[in-house]
Order: sequence, then C-alpha cells, then structure tokens
Amino acid sequence: MISTVVSRSSAALLLAGGLTLLFAPDAVLPRLSPGFPAAALWVGQLLGAAWLGLSALNWIHRRAVLGGVYGRPVVFANLIQYFIGALVLVRAAQRASSPGALWLMAVPAVALALAYGVLLFRGPFDAPR
Repeated sequence: MISTVVSRSSAALLLAGGLTLLFAPDAVLPRLSPGFPAAALWVGQLLGAAWLGLSALNWIHRRAVLGGVYGRPVVFANLIQYFIGALVLVRAAQRASSPGALWLMAVPAVALALAYGVLLFRGPFDAPR
C-alpha cells in the first residue's frame, strides 16, 4: 500500500525532527535562524513535542488505508502540518541570507503536503479508478 509508505516516511521524518528539536534546540535553531535568542529555545522544544505526537499518530496508522473517507482526521492533520510548514519553509528559504538547509527541509515538506493533499481529495492511491 502506498499510503503505508507515506505514513511511515512521515513518521520517520517527524520523529527525527522532533527528537532533534526536543533534545538539541540550542544546536539547531541558531543555525537555521542566526540571532535566535537563547531564551526562546523552549519554542523549538514545543515544536519538537508536537512533531513527536504527530509522528506517533502516523506510526499507529501506518497499516491503515488512508485517503478519501478512510483515516480522514489523520490525513487532514498531516496535510495541515505539511502544507503550512512547506509554505513557511519555502518563503524563509527564498531570503538571500537564509541557510541552504532550509531548502533541504522544504523539499520533503512540499512532497508530503502534495501526497497528503492527493490522499485527502482523491482517495487512497491503491484504489481502482
């Protein structure tokens, strides 16, 4: 099932990012945004906690059929997260002073936003048409 691959990929990506932001925000955030205040590192930890929660949701639903009416809450939650994340990352990466790592983060966000958008509006990838 292709939706299984999408769920597992999303879970792995969010797990890696969530653990990184939860345990090492001081190493990541100043590199992505020079001048990031050390007193605001808790914001990165909150984002990491949210990503870990969504990662757990995706992992739990990794074997479920997603798309259309199947798993709509899971698909919609992921679509919102990846769509807004992709918009923010692409806009931030377009600045002249931005680090190239933002483009590396934007590519999977855009790909997963498209995948979850198709799952929401078209239905499961494996469904006969």
